[in-house]
Amino acid sequence: MTPQIEIASVDKHYGAYHALKDINLTIPRGAFTALVGPSGCGKSTLLRSIAGLESITSGNLRIAGTEMSGVPPRKRDVAMVFQSYALYPHMNVLGNLTYSLRFKGFNKEQARKKADEVAQVIGLTELLERYPRELSGGQRQRVAMGRAIICEPKAFLFDEPLSNLDAALRVHMRMEIRALHDRLGATSVYVTHDQVEAMTMADHVVVMRAGVIEQQGAPLELYDNPANKFVAGFIGSPAMNFLDATVAEDGRSARLEIAGKPVLPLARTLQPGREVTVGLRPEHLRIDTAAPRLQVPVRVVESTGSLTYSTTETEPELMIVEQGRGRYRAGETLPLTIAPEDIHLFDPTSGTAL
Repeated sequence: MTPQIEIASVDKHYGAYHALKDINLTIPRGAFTALVGPSGCGKSTLLRSIAGLESITSGNLRIAGTEMSGVPPRKRDVAMVFQSYALYPHMNVLGNLTYSLRFKGFNKEQARKKADEVAQVIGLTELLERYPRELSGGQRQRVAMGRAIICEPKAFLFDEPLSNLDAALRVHMRMEIRALHDRLGATSVYVTHDQVEAMTMADHVVVMRAGVIEQQGAPLELYDNPANKFVAGFIGSPAMNFLDATVAEDGRSARLEIAGKPVLPLARTLQPGREVTVGLRPEHLRIDTAAPRLQVPVRVVESTGSLTYSTTETEPELMIVEQGRGRYRAGETLPLTIAPEDIHLFDPTSGTAL
């Protein structure tokens, strides 16, 4: 696929603070890429560097094959959608949509025609005469997106655009953004701290921590094959359970460091006596009354109707997710099993997947 954004060996320093460390990332034309990670990991700094709002300290950054180091934001032909919408309060929706076209040589009639086309695409036709103060949060976000679309940029850059919306509207808007991306054949880079947004919207997910790319790839590749304990704990909701363990004498099972020291069979052979960290996803732990591998007391049971979340009375706690309303209550003991191929293993010192 033709690369639209190429980032090679990029570093960013703020004085002594090293914000981005040897970032290498290629985003193909038409791809939807999500940058995800905890606060302060460098994802917004990377997005702003692509936009030209931050200058990189070293490395190369190309958009559509053209080197962008030193090129001002207005000449990069990218459009950014901010968390705060950044609409002009004294302009109506039409004015906000067409404002940038004035600097591109469009006359009033041409700008209006283009605004009507964009408004039709994203459902703003009935709102063109309203002012931002008269719009809901979702409508304001549509205007911000429309203002980006109308410029027909080489890439759309989204900086946590849904974080100000309520939960139900966030779900709706993320579907709208992805559908719009597909309709336009756009190249999109989307920053979020919400891994569910990243997993459901993106073709390619980049997980960052402390200015470093920990892992990148297709969403389900990161879920199934996390490179380290950090990625394993960040991708997936609820988060993966982690337990200290020691490889048993046969090398093909691990003894967990919780009450009773239960043994779990492994899908591979490791050195007997080796200390490991075992990762168990809550949705992979299953009720098994016939041949349970774990017997754990339940401390809290929470049901949403379609799913039941059980938290165990162990140290450390385990989270278990069941389909449906669950058969066990707080104070009872859960009989659990897990398939060997669903058990993740990590080095307890480096966190690297084994």
